[in-house]
Amino acid sequence: MDYATYLAGLPRVLAGAGVLFRDAEGRMLLVEPNYRDTWILPGGTVESDHGESPRQAARRETAEEIGLDVKPGPLLAVDWVRGTDRPPLVFYLYDGGVLDAAQLSAIRVQEDELLSWRMVHWDEAQTLVTRGMALRLGAALKALADGGGPAELEDGVLPAGADGTSEY
Repeated sequence: MDYATYLAGLPRVLAGAGVLFRDAEGRMLLVEPNYRDTWILPGGTVESDHGESPRQAARRETAEEIGLDVKPGPLLAVDWVRGTDRPPLVFYLYDGGVLDAAQLSAIRVQEDELLSWRMVHWDEAQTLVTRGMALRLGAALKALADGGGPAELEDGVLPAGADGTSEY
């Protein structure tokens, strides 16, 4: 088998990236897309065919979706999300830091994809996002609070053995 055929036969995996922005009150920024019933973080698909990295995608998507060109901070979580009606997804979640009043007032949503945005406390966020997103956000907030580095997740949950203990 030639190399091109081999590559064509490999499994397909999608990659996505998002940014967790907060304000001085500890609220997080969520956006309301026009294509689903739940809220999400600013972010989207990594355009790897253009040589884009997850970090670059997070910055590009944020600039496109909410009009803020902010260099993403540390990686907070990587989540392997099994697909049911699509291929699996690897999602990279970066720290966007704390937005000041000027940045918050400069937010402009991309009207092609988004209806609105808002700052919400953790309790409210859990009622607006999917269960998987809530798990991912919880792990990211814990990584921020602990300062221990990114969380490795599978479907939003720390997999067995990822905390240094044996899974056997």
